[in-house]
Amino acid sequence: MSYQNNKLEEFNEYIRYRKVAVIGLGVSNLPLLDYLASKKAKVTIFEEREKEKMDTEMLTQINQYQFTSYWGKDCLTKLTGFDVIFRSPSCLPTKSELVKEANRGAMITTEVELLMKMSPCQIIGVTGSDGKTTTTSLIHAILEKAGYHTYLGGNIGTPLFTKLSEMRPEDKLILELSSFQLMGMSVSPDIAVITNITPNHLNIHKDYQEYIQAKKNIFNYQRETGIVVLNADNEITKNCAKEVKGKVIFFSRKTKLENGYWVDEPMIKKCEDGVRMHLLNTNEVLLKGAHNYENIAAALAATENLVDSDIAVEAVREFHSVEHRLELVREIDGVKWINDSVSSSPTRTMAGLNAFQEEIVLIAGGYDKNLDYTPLAKPIVEKVKTLLLLGQTSGKIFDAVKKELEDQNRTLDIYVCGDLKQTVQLAKKVAKRGQVVLFSPASASFDLFKNFADRGEKFKAEVNLL
Repeated sequence: MSYQNNKLEEFNEYIRYRKVAVIGLGVSNLPLLDYLASKKAKVTIFEEREKEKMDTEMLTQINQYQFTSYWGKDCLTKLTGFDVIFRSPSCLPTKSELVKEANRGAMITTEVELLMKMSPCQIIGVTGSDGKTTTTSLIHAILEKAGYHTYLGGNIGTPLFTKLSEMRPEDKLILELSSFQLMGMSVSPDIAVITNITPNHLNIHKDYQEYIQAKKNIFNYQRETGIVVLNADNEITKNCAKEVKGKVIFFSRKTKLENGYWVDEPMIKKCEDGVRMHLLNTNEVLLKGAHNYENIAAALAATENLVDSDIAVEAVREFHSVEHRLELVREIDGVKWINDSVSSSPTRTMAGLNAFQEEIVLIAGGYDKNLDYTPLAKPIVEKVKTLLLLGQTSGKIFDAVKKELEDQNRTLDIYVCGDLKQTVQLAKKVAKRGQVVLFSPASASFDLFKNFADRGEKFKAEVNLL
């Protein structure tokens, strides 16, 4: 008998001729427009960008369905009287217009939240300030290697709400989940992973506590049968264990765990009641860097009840670096050019710096998320031979590094550049054979680029022109 998703069918019937608002024309909401149109929902679009700045193809799609649309910074003043409101992840549920509609009785949700509520299959979710994309991709690779039919989505891959009708109970749904997606969510994955929690996105969240609480939604709504994988080396994630209803599995690089997954370089070990089993030698994997060994440990922990360890280890050995994450672009005259555009926070760039033994020419800077760059200064002074800065945060990084240099009575060549092209060309001039040019911005991308992927692609394009 063919499977029928009753929850999805009920929702499809509910939204027929209902007033549905879609806030933000980002990646997750565009396929949603086609879906809602096919179900005969009465859709209204709200987009804070001006209509004149929108992609022509996107506007054609909107015009084809003759959706009502409101544009510009004040567009949400027209948000009233809707049955269902799909918010974009960056439009937080605390916005006054959303709160007002929720109090009136509107359903406030996101594409990924409804996906999780209606999914017929087991869900594995990953969040964290750093490492979540690599960990999510590793879990996906392990499950595929084991023969599962999988779906990869959330903050990575493609929007999956429109794929719900294809999903079956025996499938696996793997999601990368950001704090924006988790905030306001009232459903949690069956298996949840938190790689770490450090300050991030403080330009959008009210404060650090709001950011932390959003992250905790990845396990807040689990049942007693849920599993949560936590980083024992991060104080915040370690303490999350006290709030978990189900089973906790720890991973660590600093603590000899009695139970859990321990990175004891060059070995990754599984520990049960003090007995340690060697799973994998880090010299055998293509991913490099201590932070990536932690990601591997987290992925092995998340899949331990689903996949035989030998199969999981083989999948990890075969796993290549995710695009824009310490990705080798090319080698020119003995200099390796590395694209680490995904590094949008100081802690992520610190991990990138620690992944290399070679001398480093670092390209950093970008959009300011109100983060503290002081912790990044010492690793830069210790690991970097030449520092090239661009974007809004160049001044903050420069000041932090300058102070560290004064404290250590050291010097470092620092250049502030106007654009990416100029920066890459200067890096070509200063980089010496045997060094690494590392593009690891430690900042968001929105001042000069659409997103980190666009930033990484443009960096690779400039490098390939050299």
